[in-house]
Amino acid sequence: MTNQLNSSDFHLPYNPKLVERAKELRKNMTPAEKKLWHEYLKSFKFRVLKQRPIDNFIVDFYCPALRIVIEVDGESHFTNAGQEYDIERTKILEGYGLKIIRFTNTQVLNQFSSVCEQIQSFT
Repeated sequence: MTNQLNSSDFHLPYNPKLVERAKELRKNMTPAEKKLWHEYLKSFKFRVLKQRPIDNFIVDFYCPALRIVIEVDGESHFTNAGQEYDIERTKILEGYGLKIIRFTNTQVLNQFSSVCEQIQSFT
């Protein structure tokens, strides 16, 4: 017997007010998000959801089986305000037992195999 919860016993808070915004973000992914989705996560061995509302946030990618959130950060994340927001957001999401993996757009676009290897290391 394991102490792990079955995925059916694990529920994250879901904010229905974010559904429309999440749909917009799915249709308008950044070039880095598109690359990661189409060239790796779409056919990942575990199901990955893109632009998933969790609590009051919309995460870029979420893998329920591994309980990991994958974020692809653009310029706005490198301001002081952006970094403070990301720290607080990460604490809240980690409070739900999630692991947060962050990559910059540049990493995804220019160091793609390294990004994929890092994600793979969580399996």
